Amino acid sequence: MLKAELRKKYMQKRKALSHDEAFLLSEKIFQHFITYFKPKTGQKVHIFIPIDKFNEIDTQIFIQYFLAQNIRIYVPKIVADKLINIEIFHDTVFETNSWGISEPVSNEDSGETYFHYVITPLLYCDRKGNRVGYGKGFYDGLFQSISPDTKKIGVNYFDPDEYIDDVWENDIPLDYLVTPTEVLSFLSGLE
Repeated sequence: MLKAELRKKYMQKRKALSHDEAFLLSEKIFQHFITYFKPKTGQKVHIFIPIDKFNEIDTQIFIQYFLAQNIRIYVPKIVADKLINIEIFHDTVFETNSWGISEPVSNEDSGETYFHYVITPLLYCDRKGNRVGYGKGFYDGLFQSISPDTKKIGVNYFDPDEYIDDVWENDIPLDYLVTPTEVLSFLSGLE
């Protein structure tokens, strides 16, 4: 299926979930992530802040856990059409931007290029790790700018059951996908 078709299909599927269903599925995804990856104090995790109107995975569950475990947290922010990485703390001040996304008030890029994990938003991911996002290319740019040792992890409510037909040369696949039912690795035994 083409990315545009998958984007439309999975945006509709996601919007069809009730708030309670989305939260329960998010909790299952969180539990699978913690059980499989076992993040440790001092590790660095890049994670997105969910966009409520798009019914995204509730990553606030992850963020609260990371804060409690003293795991370093970085979130993306778009400044002048560029994605920067901002480290957040218990006392970080957030505001809602013009797109309805909660983000840190600060525009200070951490300059960090090594993360243990980048937890990646997406609408769909196939069984080869190819993903469909919102089509802006911000995460492809992020993936090109960070250490190749960083584990790129997608999170999604839905299991991959169809392939993306129009994968582009510059698309960077994920290393893992975490769903409410499983953790898929796309590394072919290279872990």
